[in-house]
Amino acid sequence: MGRGKVELKRIENPSSRQATFSKRRNGLLKKAFELSILCDAEVALLVFSPSGKAFQFSSHEMDRTIARYKSEVGLSQSNSQGFRTMEDWRTEMEDMKRTIETLEAKQKHFAGEDLTMLGMKELKQLERQLRTGVERVRSKMRRILSQHINFLKKRVRDSIPN
Repeated sequence: MGRGKVELKRIENPSSRQATFSKRRNGLLKKAFELSILCDAEVALLVFSPSGKAFQFSSHEMDRTIARYKSEVGLSQSNSQGFRTMEDWRTEMEDMKRTIETLEAKQKHFAGEDLTMLGMKELKQLERQLRTGVERVRSKMRRILSQHINFLKKRVRDSIPN
């Protein structure tokens, strides 16, 4: 004798609802396992309980299966767990290469090299930056010289007997 058809609606009694969840969850996990074995299918099952606890089954590596699913449906490959694709790494590398090229060009400009591509506005800005840099260098040199002179004067004073 078979079971009767179950009416699909939310179970109001919390203890009955929890018991049904546990039994059906275990049955679902068992079916996923059987499907992966019998049919050599790649299966990933993720279930969250009403309290938020996660239950999972994966016939292969879960991250790999999720990445495969995302590529099949055309979703982004990156996720919040730090998983990054080769494309993400390539993009970051290209960004870094551009940054390096920009910094190297600026360094050459500060050295007075490779100025042919700069217009009047860029040359004036470079001149202001160089002027500011020279002022900072001269200020630092004056402080160091002043400290050294004071040190030498103190040495001379200390070496002269009273």
